[in-house]
Amino acid sequence: MARFVVLVNWTVQGVRSVKDTVSRSKAFREAAKAMDCEVAEICWTLGPYDIVSIVDAPNDEVATRLGLLLGLQGNVKTTTLRAFGETEMERIIKGLP
Repeated sequence: MARFVVLVNWTVQGVRSVKDTVSRSKAFREAAKAMDCEVAEICWTLGPYDIVSIVDAPNDEVATRLGLLLGLQGNVKTTTLRAFGETEMERIIKGLP
């Protein structure tokens, strides 16, 4: 599984329906599960992002599909970052001189 950090900002529509944010997060977890993804964490945050989520997906394509599905609802805009764990990073740097 590949790990992704998803940085989320509410749209105007999302702010107007902010009272539904927890139920939307539960629906997102279910949608992710249906795509063989796992939402490891969802955190509502202060600062430049409204929500930060950690998602494990089988590959980049599935993670992209999940992000597009989320965006289709119109409540949020996302920025998705591919994240590498310690073991992955060890493999990446192993070939460096």
